[in-house]
Amino acid sequence: MTTDTGHEPTKRELLERLETIEDPDLGEDIVSLGLVNHVRVADGTATVSLAFNAPYAPTEVDLGERIREAVLDCGLEPEVTAHVGADQGFDEVVLPNVRNVVAVASGKGGVGKTTVAGNLAAGLNDRGARVGILDADVHGPNVPRVLPVDGEPGVTPNDELVPPRSEGVMVMSMRFLTEHADDPAILRGPMVNNVMSKFLRGVEWGRLDYLIVDLPPGTGDASLDLLQTMPVTGALIVSTPQRMSLDDARKGIRMFEEHHAPILGVVENMAAFRCPGCEDDHEVFGGEGTEALREDHDVPLVGRLPLHPDFGADGTERPVVREPGSAVHGVTSELVGTVADRISEVNRERVAENREEGRTTDTRPSTP
Repeated sequence: MTTDTGHEPTKRELLERLETIEDPDLGEDIVSLGLVNHVRVADGTATVSLAFNAPYAPTEVDLGERIREAVLDCGLEPEVTAHVGADQGFDEVVLPNVRNVVAVASGKGGVGKTTVAGNLAAGLNDRGARVGILDADVHGPNVPRVLPVDGEPGVTPNDELVPPRSEGVMVMSMRFLTEHADDPAILRGPMVNNVMSKFLRGVEWGRLDYLIVDLPPGTGDASLDLLQTMPVTGALIVSTPQRMSLDDARKGIRMFEEHHAPILGVVENMAAFRCPGCEDDHEVFGGEGTEALREDHDVPLVGRLPLHPDFGADGTERPVVREPGSAVHGVTSELVGTVADRISEVNRERVAENREEGRTTDTRPSTP
């Protein structure tokens, strides 16, 4: 394939075309930011490798389509791939087959953290991503209630646990390690550390795009173990609008900040009561909610979820994000897309920062 001038575009010409595509969040073109790993042009085909790491995030999907259109405009067939490595700020040592570790945390219990984590895992999986969820709330392991599974974990010849699946999502939970679902997990600090060590190092997850970690409330041993053991792509903070919940959420944000883990954003759960009869929203806890929290810590609000019976009040054991007929399906699905975009943005920022640290006068990929 050739251009209107009769010659096949060169790699340099294609790169110049890609330099016209701006990252919508970072405000520079994708080549200058280091988001283009390399370009190869041969036999009418352009192979473009991108430093993208959040599969099925809406922003990455959109950028990918714009890149394909740019290649087609040059008269070439596009082959677009994605890869990031240690030289771009991505540590692949602890879980080499897991692209993103996402912590879902809260300052206190009862704010709907597990509901958010379960819907996030199911929503990402339904978009096409490979997803696992680790129920690290060792004292209150409720993920299997939101994402029910059939069967128990398997065991590899190396004594690694193989998580069972819930409609595609791999699920590992402390509940699988107790004899009865209602048995309490009476664990002191060192025992919690041992359980977390097994969960983080002794589970065969396979290849995952996202590992969602449902942490216990507060800032205890399980959260610290996670932060000290592996690089966390980002943390999602779940809070309700009440002052007590917001005060405790601040402690969680500070913990992640101290360990240099990016905050993906705040989810304001129970933000309003959505009447199942009239479908009107009533802000029973006030309308400002997390505003001061977001301003003080410069973190975005990624979603506001209402109080609604569909969020498990009737004992339903299925994520509402998988119920298209639910009145709260839309807002929950939107939350999933927004969080995926924040994961993508954090990853692209990391690539750009590494590019900036090693920047030369020529910011484009090398060409032979």
